[in-house]
Amino acid sequence: MQCVNTRQYFCIDLKSFYASVECVERGLDPIKTNLVVADPERSNGTICLAVTPAMKKLGVKNRCRIFEIPKNIKYITAPPRMKKYIDYSAKIYSIYLRSIAKEDIHVYSIDEVFIDATDYLSLYNLSARAFAAQLMGQIYTELGIPAACGIGTNLYLCKVALDICAKKSKDFIAYLDEDKYRKILWRHKPLTDFWRIGHGTQRTLNRHGIFTMEDIANTPEEYLYSWFGIDAELLYDHAFGVETATMKDIKAYTSKTESISSGQVLMRDYSFDEGMTVLYEMADQLALELVCKNVVAQSFSLYVGYSHLCNAGADGGSVKTGFTNSSKVIAGAILGLYKSTVSRDVPIRRINISANNVVAENAGKSQISFFSEDKSLIEEKELKVQKLMMNIKSKYGKNSIIRGLSLDKAATAIERNKQIGGHKSGEM
Repeated sequence: MQCVNTRQYFCIDLKSFYASVECVERGLDPIKTNLVVADPERSNGTICLAVTPAMKKLGVKNRCRIFEIPKNIKYITAPPRMKKYIDYSAKIYSIYLRSIAKEDIHVYSIDEVFIDATDYLSLYNLSARAFAAQLMGQIYTELGIPAACGIGTNLYLCKVALDICAKKSKDFIAYLDEDKYRKILWRHKPLTDFWRIGHGTQRTLNRHGIFTMEDIANTPEEYLYSWFGIDAELLYDHAFGVETATMKDIKAYTSKTESISSGQVLMRDYSFDEGMTVLYEMADQLALELVCKNVVAQSFSLYVGYSHLCNAGADGGSVKTGFTNSSKVIAGAILGLYKSTVSRDVPIRRINISANNVVAENAGKSQISFFSEDKSLIEEKELKVQKLMMNIKSKYGKNSIIRGLSLDKAATAIERNKQIGGHKSGEM
């Protein structure tokens, strides 16, 4: 008998979402069809965005590279269509809203949601498992997309139930409470199967002879704090299946500081000068995004990852500019950081930049005390030009107005303007 005060959370995941959408669009069964979502115009080293469950059964891993798929497996290659996937995701969210208030739904990603189902079980006179099956059935009946669900007495347990247990269940639904978690998963390996434990954390734990959640639970807290700092608190709680955050906490949360970031993996190794071309485009676009949102940022960060063939790691750093959304100031600061920190002799493969401590434009401008009057006037003129550019792009498309730099063979902005989330939108 379930305790009246025990909450029931769902974590619902759309199985192989992108691949399932592509199968449905072709009138194929997502469970039985061999299909991968990948851009055929890229090299065979490109990462597959999704593979169908049928491919997974043949040993093909999700997010694999094309060349890693065994040659004897016949499959369909579907170019990514991000706009199509967003449309499907919106339709599925509308299905949830028929039965659940938006206050009890947290969209975790395009294909995954958390739901606080507690108050709806008595309303619909259903068990947690039956309610989850009903939601999954509606999605499959109406859109043909299969789903899986983890049910738990807290947000952490429902996520772990989904990630580790549901995939092994015949109905793709699994339930965990704290007792069941300790009974069946305390000795589960590897630790990276658990939510929020990455390979770096696992390596640190393994070096100290810790390989399971039971091992973590039996480790003195002071040791964990010495290795992970404040993150040790969450790690220790999760070892026991404990999570204090609720759906209300998620809805009420507001970040103390905000940032806006942009990044891309380059299609080939870039030289130092070619990387500078791409970085200027990115800095310009980041400035326009700040202008569009009527915000300014106080500092900017840069991360440059070198080609994996060179085993050189990465470089970067941060620079303070004072509150600004000026393209000239931002590009100057980030390019200056690039020139002072990035190796000129090692090819580049990844670039990420971010605007930090983002605040409303008026709040930031009021704190710009070190600018001269002339400089402020120059920035005001530039701001008007930037806003005009945003209006043109908004009305006629992102590529309706571009800088001459973007015509350089190393530039990527024109192609990226056709994408959503770094992948083809599927629209011409």
